[in-house]
Amino acid sequence: MTIVSRANPAQPEPGARLCALEEVADPGSKGFRFREGDKLFAGFVIRMGETVTGFVDSCPHAGWPLTMGDNYLTRTGNRILCAGHGALFDLEGRCVTGPCVGDRLKAWPLTVENGQIVTA
Repeated sequence: MTIVSRANPAQPEPGARLCALEEVADPGSKGFRFREGDKLFAGFVIRMGETVTGFVDSCPHAGWPLTMGDNYLTRTGNRILCAGHGALFDLEGRCVTGPCVGDRLKAWPLTVENGQIVTA
C-alpha cells in the first residue's frame, strides 16, 4: 500500500479521531469529508472484522469521488465500486475491472486504537 503525504492541508493530522469502529458496518464502509479554506480532503474506510483500511476517495481514472454516500462496497462486500463508471477494486485498492485496470487507489493510513478509528 502506498502512503499518502499530507500535501493537502484539509487532510486530518495523524492521530485525528474519525469515528468508533462500531459505527462502520462489518463488512462495510464509511466516507469522510474535511475542509480547510478552499481545500477539500475526501477519504473512506473499509471494515472487515477488526481490520480497517483507508483510501483517498478519488478514482485513479477520472479523479472524481467513488460514491456520494457511505456505500463503497459491492453488494457482496468483496470489491470497492466506482459508481461513476463501474470500475471494481479489490480490497487492497487495485483496480481489477474497468478503465483503470492495474491502477491503485491512494492509501489513507489509519489505525484502530481503543475501539476508535484514527488517522496514522
